[in-house]
Amino acid sequence: MMTSILLVDDEGFFRQRLARAFKKRGYEVLEAADYNQAMVRINSCQPQLAVVDLKMPGKSGLELIRDGLKSAPKLQIVVLTGYGSIATATEAIKLGAIYYLPKPADVDDILAAFAKSDGNEISTPVDFKAPSLARAEWEHINRVLDDCGGNISAAARRLGLHRRTLQRKLQKYPPAT
Repeated sequence: MMTSILLVDDEGFFRQRLARAFKKRGYEVLEAADYNQAMVRINSCQPQLAVVDLKMPGKSGLELIRDGLKSAPKLQIVVLTGYGSIATATEAIKLGAIYYLPKPADVDDILAAFAKSDGNEISTPVDFKAPSLARAEWEHINRVLDDCGGNISAAARRLGLHRRTLQRKLQKYPPAT
């Protein structure tokens, strides 16, 4: 029987990339972009594992941890967020998450977090690989754009960029790492 994992993240590109990587490793992957989709997946499929982003449209990842564990008490949840803080990490663990990872994290980092909760040793070394400056910039720009509801002019003002400069940056493909 395949282990099922639920990936909950509003960034579609990131979620799909993680989904492909988990499928290659033999996992049954369920995806959700927000709280409501995630609760439907939890109630209908009862996944064993979940990777949850904290900041999503609508209800937050913290609410999903609380409600998801009420519906599926054996669900193991790793929190993955680009908006990490000690307060949210503490709250996530209090609500029942087993681990808290900052973005960017790859599949090996996530699997290591699940393995640590089981007390198992994993065969792949877990070395934190810092993202490139280009990748960190791309992720920051997309977070700010998301915070501005997709409004390029507002995001450009927050970033201190000219609107056209921001548009050119957004037209490029995201850096690999």
